[in-house]
Amino acid sequence: MTNADLSSISHLRAVETRSISPENFDGSRGGGGRATEGTGAASARDLGPGWKISPSVDIPAGETFELVSIAGAGKITHIWITTHKDNWRTLLFRAYWDGADEPAIEVPYGDFFCNGWGEFAQVSSQPIAANPNGGFNSYWPMPFQDGARLTIENVSTVPVRVYYQVTYELGGDYSADGYLHAQWRRSNPLEHLTPHTIVEGIEGSGHYVGTYIAWGVNSNGWWGEGEIKFYLDDDDEFPTICGTGTEDYFGGAWNFDIPGQGYTEFTTPYLGMPQVLRPDGLYRSQQRFGMYRWHLLDPIHFAERLRVDIQALGWRSGWRYLPLRDDIASTALFYLDRPTARRPKTPSADDLEVHLGKEAVPDLGALPPRDPS
Repeated sequence: MTNADLSSISHLRAVETRSISPENFDGSRGGGGRATEGTGAASARDLGPGWKISPSVDIPAGETFELVSIAGAGKITHIWITTHKDNWRTLLFRAYWDGADEPAIEVPYGDFFCNGWGEFAQVSSQPIAANPNGGFNSYWPMPFQDGARLTIENVSTVPVRVYYQVTYELGGDYSADGYLHAQWRRSNPLEHLTPHTIVEGIEGSGHYVGTYIAWGVNSNGWWGEGEIKFYLDDDDEFPTICGTGTEDYFGGAWNFDIPGQGYTEFTTPYLGMPQVLRPDGLYRSQQRFGMYRWHLLDPIHFAERLRVDIQALGWRSGWRYLPLRDDIASTALFYLDRPTARRPKTPSADDLEVHLGKEAVPDLGALPPRDPS
């Protein structure tokens, strides 16, 4: 059964369903709702066990919390998670497969769920649904052969409260499945005459399945003339797959600009631009966009190697292309025949930061409050 194939939902399978949450940290059979302490204990003091005593976890500043630890073979089928929007770029989400020391997924929390700017955008796609007001859902299949771990690292200076539930299955045959990888890279600003690297140095067999980009514009005019390029296997200077423009790759056309309406948000099962953040004339000085493209029905297969990059081009006088130096943060998703791959260095808190709120200083008005340090 694939996510796109509703007709196969009636097929009976000999697997078991489990779910891990703060009410059942290990997903054990009959282990839910037994908590006697937790973040909801005070609210449940008149009711006792079984009445929402442990709905969430608090992650101290600078610490990593293990959301999920699963032994053996299985497949994560759904993740629901939520926290305050000011934490969306101060949390790092990671996944480790088959006991690996290195993560296959290392992405800022908000970017993994197509909300990279710390402001909510509704997303109604097949693998990712972001619902009011910050209910983030992933339906990316995450199979593994010998164990899985999901973690959240809090790189901020304040404690963070997180609610989550991870559903998975055990007992199936996942030997023919690839491992899901997700990598994040940011160019801020992009170097002159240099494409933004989305993914590089990937070795092995697999298929590329998705791109999310949080794009901050640093100049006037249109910013999306640049081409995306997929270098497959033996490709060197020139790619096998070359797009025709940024808005074309994300499924739009003519600058996403409906005359009289301007930039127009849209979200569909496979592609969209769900977020347009416009300048306010004061401290929000630049336009920011969020766009996704899922290759679910058109995965990009590679047998040995993969590299992907995208140009940033606008216009200058004389109808000439203008190389841009924008703020581009990309999340690349692909399935690979191995649980680890070459990845970029782990980003620091400064690498991740976007300006919270609408005040002159990012810390002003942030929740939880950010005191001077």
